[in-house]
This record gives sequence, structure tokens and C-alpha cells, in this order.
Amino acid sequence: MANLDTKIKLYLEANSKVYKNELSNFEIENNSDGNGDFIASWNVSGLAQPTDSQIASYETAGNTAENLSGVLHTRASQYPELKEQLDLLYKDMVADKGDKTGEWFKAVKKVKDDNPKG
Repeated sequence: MANLDTKIKLYLEANSKVYKNELSNFEIENNSDGNGDFIASWNVSGLAQPTDSQIASYETAGNTAENLSGVLHTRASQYPELKEQLDLLYKDMVADKGDKTGEWFKAVKKVKDDNPKG
């Protein structure tokens, strides 16, 4: 199940709003009553607070966005450090392997293959 924050982000973007510009204009709370997160306040200029059905309509897109974010985070943590990548590229260029046979390409391809976007 997608987080409420993710669904709000998608709602804002679908209505031509920039999520990070609007972060201070809404508040999400959870009363620990088993009902989950809810919008406690909404002050986004020119855009009505989304209804429950509008928020629910972003469930699939929210799941997709959250899955992609997880994959990208995992990839970022598994890629070699930039200085190591540059060293691999340099060595590949010296060895005339600036193509798919080079060590840099193989290292990056492995991370991407191990963590497909979906």
C-alpha cells in the first residue's frame, strides 16, 4: 500500500503543483487509532484538499513510484564510488575497451541487472 505522502505528491503533480514547494502547506498525522495516516491540514493555494477517493485513485501509481524509489536507492548504494568508476573508465580507455567489454560497463550493468526497475 502506497504511503499517503506519496499519493499526495502525485495529486499535487497532477494538478501542476511542485511537491517540495508545498511541503509546508499540508500536514499528515496519525492518531494511532488503527485508521492510519490522514491529512490534518491543507493550505495549498488554488487546490482543494483531495477527497478520500481522489487519494485512493493514486494507489497503483504510488506503489509504482515507491518501488522505483527503492530500486534507485539500492542501485545508488551498490554502484562503485565515483572515483572508482572514473578509474575503471580510465583503465578501459587505456585498454581500448570503451565499449561493452570494459570493466566500468560490466560493473554498472551488474548493478542494473541485479536491481531492475520493473
